[in-house]
Amino acid sequence: MALQVTSLKRAFKMKKDGKEIILPDPNPDMTIEEVLQFHSGSYPELTTSTISGPVPDGNKAVYTFKTTVGTKG
Repeated sequence: MALQVTSLKRAFKMKKDGKEIILPDPNPDMTIEEVLQFHSGSYPELTTSTISGPVPDGNKAVYTFKTTVGTKG
């Protein structure tokens, strides 16, 4: 049996007002930091976010953008 290599699609998520938002991947050739900058135009709170992941989820590699503004500790 031959081994088949497939790449995982990227998915991005963040929390806003207690709700999880799934963000689309604008371009698979962009770095994760470039995707963060791209989405910060729509979500300014992402300018001070950190990136965690990827965490495999089925056929996706999920990255989480965690905002640091307004959090304690």
